[in-house]
Amino acid sequence: MKLLFLACLSPKTGNHTTAERIRSYIESAGHTCELRDTKEFHSSADVADLLSRSPFEGALAIHLFKAGRLLLDIQVPFGVIFGGTDINEDVKVEQNRVVMEQVLLKARFAVAFTEKLKEEAELFLVSQSSKIYIQPQGIHTKETETFYWMEFLRSSGVRSDHVDQLRVFLLVCGLRRVKDPLYLVQVFSAWHCENQQNVLIIIGPKIDPVFTAEVEAVVKRTTGVFLARERSQQELHAAMKKCFAVVNSSVSEGMSAAILEAMDLRVPVLARNIPGNTAVVQHEVTGLLYSSPQEFVHQSQRLLSDRELRERVMRNGKLYVEEHHSVKQERETYQRLVDTLLSA
Repeated sequence: MKLLFLACLSPKTGNHTTAERIRSYIESAGHTCELRDTKEFHSSADVADLLSRSPFEGALAIHLFKAGRLLLDIQVPFGVIFGGTDINEDVKVEQNRVVMEQVLLKARFAVAFTEKLKEEAELFLVSQSSKIYIQPQGIHTKETETFYWMEFLRSSGVRSDHVDQLRVFLLVCGLRRVKDPLYLVQVFSAWHCENQQNVLIIIGPKIDPVFTAEVEAVVKRTTGVFLARERSQQELHAAMKKCFAVVNSSVSEGMSAAILEAMDLRVPVLARNIPGNTAVVQHEVTGLLYSSPQEFVHQSQRLLSDRELRERVMRNGKLYVEEHHSVKQERETYQRLVDTLLSA
């Protein structure tokens, strides 16, 4: 079977990583899977034209609006995967919601990362419960064999005579508004001024150029907060392993791969208290949740002073990922679902 797979493929983003992982599952089952960026197509007519000229037998898309809408005019069966922002953000725009509803009605199957995402989809879109499957993201981390932590800090702008004593909080996110990387900046800077061992490094691809310029300007004039260039996945995992804690400050999430990767690496997680995060972070068990910048500092101070708490969330986070985010289970699920396209 030859399958067309559409997704937003900005380099070094969670979407790109997820798409590549799912593509590998499909191809390991003996199918051909052509992964294409949604930016290559202006409309569903463009995709329909491509399929009329190529022997594709099915299609797959991540994100019901950004990618799924491009499949509405095709004549082969397809499946879709909720991206998170489609259910958390796009449904708020009526025109987008209507399109997503059409995609869900036409899709052979849909995949949600969590039970909560499935419930939200059923609440906001025409109920298609029987075709929505729950499959958490599979997580497998791998660090680069050589990673120079000092060089990483220097290249990020961190200057200190006592680098080995720094407590680095790593905020991993693509630079776009929904990730809200500036949410903690002012409060963290004030905390840094009280104790200069505490530094915040924001790291991720520059997705939104206008917003990126805004982030760069704010960080440039803020002490204790730094902006690192994006790294390969293996280098990012190595940086996570070296940091004190991984931070999430998003307005909304489908399922944060960075949070799960940190857990898998036995690194404490401090996550904003939003539905997408509470689906994977249990407060004081697998990580710590906060609802304001001030509470972030409070929870961070607890993590610094309470060794037992730190060790508990590290241990439980690792166990949680091993039990609930199996790559083997994810692979079997997608291979089975793709097979249903063959029985169209």
